[in-house]
Amino acid sequence: MRIWTVANQKGGVGKTTTAVSLGGLLALKRRRCVLVDLDPHGSLTAYFGYDPESVQPSIYDLFDAPGKAPPARELLHDTGVAGLKLIPASTALATLDRQLGSRQGMGLVVRRGLATLEDEFEFAFLDCAPMLGVLMVNALAACHHLLVPVQTEFLALKGLERMVRTLEMVQRSRSRPLPYTIVPTLFDRRTRASVESLTEIRRVYGERAWAGAIPVDTQFRDASRAGRPLTVMQPWSRGSIAYRKLLDTLDTGDQQAGPPEVGHG
Repeated sequence: MRIWTVANQKGGVGKTTTAVSLGGLLALKRRRCVLVDLDPHGSLTAYFGYDPESVQPSIYDLFDAPGKAPPARELLHDTGVAGLKLIPASTALATLDRQLGSRQGMGLVVRRGLATLEDEFEFAFLDCAPMLGVLMVNALAACHHLLVPVQTEFLALKGLERMVRTLEMVQRSRSRPLPYTIVPTLFDRRTRASVESLTEIRRVYGERAWAGAIPVDTQFRDASRAGRPLTVMQPWSRGSIAYRKLLDTLDTGDQQAGPPEVGHG
């Protein structure tokens, strides 16, 4: 199973949209995928009609009873899309950093849980909260490739700088580097700010930045209201076409890199 984490330490940059859109594309290709919500706000969970205040079971169960947690397959929920499953978030995730403190081994909980799903899914996407804590540490320790969506506006570039510094810190604890791709999002070629921000991202980060960009597309909102990935509901919309190009780039790059290897987290 290939595990891709979607993370940025700034909110509102398209993390959930990216996870849902790519997961929907894989499902259309009949490649089994699980989406994992690691954000206490539960945007990914709510996208598919579940309430993070009350949904049971959830990813929180893996942390709540270490050693006695239910098998990860018992946490799976339907999304309404064949081949696409969800492990939802609970708002109780917000208490984890205070509860767990510096308890040993808690940075590998998600990695160990997903390992039990190796035979059931080809892909997993981990949707992270915009903050550094035990949940993001788990997501970075588990993943084979990191996607960093960044809105094409100048304030978002500061959040990208923080995320890259966090990644550099995490890299030191892994047995091999963690590949990452910066994904420009919410791009509006009609505005000077968006065009200049995209130019700056490419200038500073070079090959780390995806050569394309995810455009502003009002149909993303329509898909969210319907609880369906836009890439499934309207596969030829501008946003869907952009995510298809991104998936092709990621899929090809991961295959050329060979089998992923997870470090020690």
